[in-house]
Amino acid sequence: MATKTSAIQVIDRMASLIDAIAQYDEPVSLKFLSADTGLHPSTAFRILASMETHEWIGRDPSGGYRLGVKLLQLAGRVRARIDLRDEARRVMEGLRDKVGETVNLIVREDDEVVYVERAKSNRMMRVEQVVGSRAPLHVTAVGKLMLAEEGEAGCRSYAERTRLPVYTPNTMTDVDHLVASAQRDLARGYSLDDEEAELGVGCIGVLVRDASGHVVAGLSVSSPIERRRAEWVPLVMEAARQLSERLGFAERLPPAATAS
Repeated sequence: MATKTSAIQVIDRMASLIDAIAQYDEPVSLKFLSADTGLHPSTAFRILASMETHEWIGRDPSGGYRLGVKLLQLAGRVRARIDLRDEARRVMEGLRDKVGETVNLIVREDDEVVYVERAKSNRMMRVEQVVGSRAPLHVTAVGKLMLAEEGEAGCRSYAERTRLPVYTPNTMTDVDHLVASAQRDLARGYSLDDEEAELGVGCIGVLVRDASGHVVAGLSVSSPIERRRAEWVPLVMEAARQLSERLGFAERLPPAATAS
């Protein structure tokens, strides 16, 4: 029993050291790791030496510790096996239960967004995007954020290619307006669809990023426009943060905000 307990304790200490190293952008000294984990320097040194042998960690010429190539190799395998929809489902259902409206998982394909998963609301009257349905980027909340990721040149190139087809009287048809709106939305971390794709429907959209920081998807809440609430914005942003974290994204998303 003592041996089993000791082995588990070593694993816990290894995990705490890896977490501590991961907090630093540059190689970190034994002194700092000992302070961060509460381990005696000699104990931390022995565990770090063993992990270095197995390439879980590495050291720079000055002796600082960094994450090792073995972790990078394993992370690559994990990313290759991650199913975006499976990772998103629990997050989406949690968000749906908080806001009481349908939540969509959206990816980009060329100049359109594609709805690839949904967590349906139990309301009798609800907005429901069919899985597999598509819409132009400029008429959806998530799509406008994806456009903004390409910068002004990308937005203008999209407008030239598509001619910004009109879906409702609220659809953006002026490229300057689209550029300004998209960049504002990207800076604040969320976008709104104010009946731009369909009259009577309002959405809140946010982006989801992978371990490399690239946008891989978006989450949106769709509801009748009169039921949409500004207080949902922080909830949608937090759901996106959780899903991005599950995909390996380490940085924080923009602070929670209030719709305006």
